[in-house]
Amino acid sequence: MKRTLCSLLVFFFASPLCDANESSGTPNFVFIQGEGQGWASTSVQLDPNEPESKSRSFSTPNLERLAREGIRFSNYYAPSPRCTPSRATYFTGLSPARLRMTFTGAGGDTGKALIEPRVVSELPQDVTTIAELLKTAGYANAHFGKWHVGKVDPQVHGFDESDGATSNGGPENSRNPNPKQAYGMTERGISFIKRNVAARKPFYLQLSHYGGRSQDDAKPETFDKTLRLGLGRDERNIGAAAVAFDMDITIGMLLETLDELNIADNTYVIYTADHGTPGRNGPLQGGKGGLWDGGIRIPLFIRGPLAKAGSHSTALVTGADLVPTVADLAGISERLSDQVEGGSLRQVLADPASGKVARSRDGIVFHFPHYDKDPLGPVSAILSGQYKLVRIYEDQRYLLFDLARDPRERNDLSGSHVDKVRELSAQLTSYLDSIDAGMPARRSGETPSSNAGRDANSRPAAIMHRLDENNDGQLTKDEIERLPALLRSFDKNNDGTLSRDETRER
Repeated sequence: MKRTLCSLLVFFFASPLCDANESSGTPNFVFIQGEGQGWASTSVQLDPNEPESKSRSFSTPNLERLAREGIRFSNYYAPSPRCTPSRATYFTGLSPARLRMTFTGAGGDTGKALIEPRVVSELPQDVTTIAELLKTAGYANAHFGKWHVGKVDPQVHGFDESDGATSNGGPENSRNPNPKQAYGMTERGISFIKRNVAARKPFYLQLSHYGGRSQDDAKPETFDKTLRLGLGRDERNIGAAAVAFDMDITIGMLLETLDELNIADNTYVIYTADHGTPGRNGPLQGGKGGLWDGGIRIPLFIRGPLAKAGSHSTALVTGADLVPTVADLAGISERLSDQVEGGSLRQVLADPASGKVARSRDGIVFHFPHYDKDPLGPVSAILSGQYKLVRIYEDQRYLLFDLARDPRERNDLSGSHVDKVRELSAQLTSYLDSIDAGMPARRSGETPSSNAGRDANSRPAAIMHRLDENNDGQLTKDEIERLPALLRSFDKNNDGTLSRDETRER
């Protein structure tokens, strides 16, 4: 009834000369996702205080335009260092850990020291997507490009139009003249926009680019231009620079379309990626497949009615914030699921310098209980304020970094900031427990944990049990030698031993 009434009011009061949905103030949304793009993989200097947050190898003039006309975020984090988990969060607002979509593979026993938890490979149909949410407000929704969250068609998840349940491979990744579908998906998106503007219907368009780093993944003329401009040399990958150039050209096509249709002032354009690049990520350590900042700290640009042009935000933002933001700007926040963990960026858009993101829980958690490209193996991490705590499951270690002073993550503070480690570790464990997260397990006859952070192997009491060789209920100095500084902090009376009472959960 509410939808019907709103539609009638818009129809009745809208002048034939008005722009699409301008009379109702209902904004449109264009959400563009790059693939594997690092913090310093654009020609925009994301952080005004860090020259290396701008690439010398890539030219992205249309992203520069987005930065001039909107907000650039220097502390934005992807939900995961892998594409499927991040996309699942972008589509739903739920964390990869809550969805059990923490990896691109199946998980399980890979023959390593820890047995990985099993992974959900299909986006659950009982979870509400952003398209389904916006549909209740009368939006038309489309997804073109890489889907990569299962084999079920996007239209089952609320998208009116799509390219189907695409992944990395297959015929959709055609070569020239449409390499990696960059131009084809953009043209389909432009057609979708024009049809809905003509129908005076608000729209949500999602364009998800495929990855590519070779000469064949770019148009020949783009590759030749990249050579002439000397791009890609620092990266030793001219192909990657050409692919980035091609994608940037398609972003320009979209921006020009919004201008031509006179709807730019009522359309939010959001650009980000799914994770960091497997190559160089500027000054940041690590890359795709790990929870170092190089794998998860990436570009974010937002242009739109509320976004202050030419501004920069240092607010801590994550992928789980995007669905709540779109819902808020569309006026339907009350329809969000209670399980959506992010917060709206409305205050940040209006006041980039001091606006805050209100979330239901302190700290932002990343859960990656898998073996991948990072030698640390299965890990979890939590960001809170300027601190980042990393839990390494294989050897039960913690790493603590002050990202404000040490963005390159070179100085581990876990030994000197024991109270902060304990505080953040408790928050991390509490979150994983609360969502029944899948956890890695050891090979002592255990099976992969199927419940809440209930991997007892990561708890002090369980570690004590394994190291207490004479089973006398105490750890001597000799037995405790292998424990990290964190465990020593549990010795409340400093007598050189740990009792069961001292290792009991607090």
